[in-house]
Amino acid sequence: MIDWRLTNQTDYLSGKALLHKKYKDRNSKTDHDHCEFCLEKFGDSDFDLKEGYCSEDEYYWICPQCFNDFKEIFHWHI
Repeated sequence: MIDWRLTNQTDYLSGKALLHKKYKDRNSKTDHDHCEFCLEKFGDSDFDLKEGYCSEDEYYWICPQCFNDFKEIFHWHI
């Protein structure tokens, strides 16, 4: 069975070093980010995720659940 959250993430997230950190706005035009897999929102609102895993440049964010679900497939290192 194919997981609905998987699209083309292997093209840009496979084997990447990730950081576990609290979410903070980066220098961008938006005030939030979304998990690269399930689209859960990272942000400052009460219902948003406050921490997760991100690429070293903080461009890609991954929620804790998706990190745990896909860490072996993607061979991430912290």
